[in-house]
Amino acid sequence: MNNGYCIIDAHCHIYPAKIAARAAAGIGTFYRTKSACGGTAEELLRRADACGIDRFIVESVATSAHQVRDINEFIAAEVAAAGGRFFGLGTLYPDSPDLVGDYRHLRELGLHGIKLHPDIQGFKIDDFRCLRIYEMCEADGLPILMHTGDSRYDYSNPNRLIPILRIYTGLKLIAAHMGGYTMWEEASRKLCDIENITVDCSSTLPYLPRETAVEIIRRFGAGRVLFGTDYPLWTPEGELASFFSLGLTPEENKAILADNARRVFGIAE
Repeated sequence: MNNGYCIIDAHCHIYPAKIAARAAAGIGTFYRTKSACGGTAEELLRRADACGIDRFIVESVATSAHQVRDINEFIAAEVAAAGGRFFGLGTLYPDSPDLVGDYRHLRELGLHGIKLHPDIQGFKIDDFRCLRIYEMCEADGLPILMHTGDSRYDYSNPNRLIPILRIYTGLKLIAAHMGGYTMWEEASRKLCDIENITVDCSSTLPYLPRETAVEIIRRFGAGRVLFGTDYPLWTPEGELASFFSLGLTPEENKAILADNARRVFGIAE
């Protein structure tokens, strides 16, 4: 806990120790910055313990179909080893020759949702190859954490999310980075009136003036925003300090820091 709040970090990437440094560096290169952390579960827990973060939604992204089941098994193993502090998201690859089998496998592993990254995985949010994923997740009530926004690419443009959310009205979708990385103002105005969307504040607070960040959070409403650090790109302690510097109300803090994540991912207190 920190300042009396239970805290769930709803957006963390972790990797096997033998490849973590390389994977973390790759993320930094992709985003034209340098990752602040090393990308292992051990480091995440160590840093989080020092700043009072209690639980974590952890994930990794497959860049090819043959990686999917290995990654999902790794995430499930890390969840099992973390003593109730980790809740895992699986990965899927839209071009997999056995997409349904991959989905069933991650469900059997007990993972709490799916993470998709259109820019890294190379598909458009509204691509026909993804529709089966949305159908299965909507039917099972399984949340999708979707990377959204990047002015360099069209794959994850928030405009592509709008028709999906209007078709799959029962889909639980979290649009990462306040709905549009590097496109925060535009994305928030386009998405804020869509009822079946939640957003997280990962990879957002370092870039926005305090007043703008608060305005966007309140545009969506604190009941639809999750706290996330995007570890290892940023440090848990730095992101948490940035969040508290916003000066939100105690009610807003409580909702964003834990209550909303519990509701979206089905996490018991």
